[in-house]
Amino acid sequence: MNFAERLKHLPSVAHLAAVRLLDAAGQTVATIENRPGQAGSLAVYHALAERYGGVITPAAAAEGLEWYGEHLADALAHPGKHPNIDRLRAWAEGTAQYRVEAVLSRPR
Repeated sequence: MNFAERLKHLPSVAHLAAVRLLDAAGQTVATIENRPGQAGSLAVYHALAERYGGVITPAAAAEGLEWYGEHLADALAHPGKHPNIDRLRAWAEGTAQYRVEAVLSRPR
């Protein structure tokens, strides 16, 4: 399944402004915002957090890489071009878990 198809099957992120990714010490290691260019990654990380109890484990990271579909090959060919994929690659190869904290959108 390609990335666009996968996104249709993931939970909505319309209620989110962003997600914060926190290390074991509670420090923010990254923030993924709900904006063009990041909304797909927001959906992936949010869905992984829902599936894995609010954390991204190495197993969750490996599954997330599969969800990126055709973008994974591009990330492998061009390190740094897709930081949200690069992050999951590193996490899939490690042992740490990262907590995902939702940042809700404010009503307009």
